[in-house]
Amino acid sequence: MEGIQVSISAVGPNNDVSVIKVGGYIDTTTSAEVERALDSILKEKKYNIIIDLSNVDYISSAGWGIFISEIKGIREKSGDLKLVNMIPDVYEVFELLEFHYILKAFDTSEEALNDFKHNSFKLSGSSVLDQEDKTQKEDTASSASQSLLNSTQSTAQVAAKSAAGSVNEKIKQIIMEKPDISVLDIKKELNTEAYNFTKIGILEVWKRLRKTGLSSKKKRMKYFKTHAFQS
Repeated sequence: MEGIQVSISAVGPNNDVSVIKVGGYIDTTTSAEVERALDSILKEKKYNIIIDLSNVDYISSAGWGIFISEIKGIREKSGDLKLVNMIPDVYEVFELLEFHYILKAFDTSEEALNDFKHNSFKLSGSSVLDQEDKTQKEDTASSASQSLLNSTQSTAQVAAKSAAGSVNEKIKQIIMEKPDISVLDIKKELNTEAYNFTKIGILEVWKRLRKTGLSSKKKRMKYFKTHAFQS
């Protein structure tokens, strides 16, 4: 169909996760193609699904509606549908519409696949006896141990906040050096020796830019002009 390309593949150790790779744009005229691909997978009783949107430039309400309408039924079958590789413009709409409260999104297919594996392990690795044993241990824990745990958690939270601030400062430094830089190039620049090979996904970069008011090139240029000549 003109305007969209759709392919289906299988990944995972047992090829138990289906991947729908979409290219082009998803709107009222093209969404039926994606819906057909999704229906064909569900008819085969396969409920672990990844939607690869790396080559999608735009998704209309009709496109989002396909994923939202199917997610409840998929999860009732103990499966899930995860979105991966959204470009910043598409992710911005995804977040503004608050679909991130309904669907999981990942930077890569590998991350989504690992999430499937993690959830599967949690379901298969727990037993009633395990839970009873865990409860007994928790009930007999001393107040001193609980205090130590709380202290450790507080320390970890402080460290996490410090690391977040450090990454944000690195991003701002990159912008001061290259004010017209793109989100993708910021991600690449972070993962260089100059920035201690800081590895974060493009969606995480975009989230940080948005929270610091630097989500567009225009805003980044304004930030540069405001701070470039300060003493």
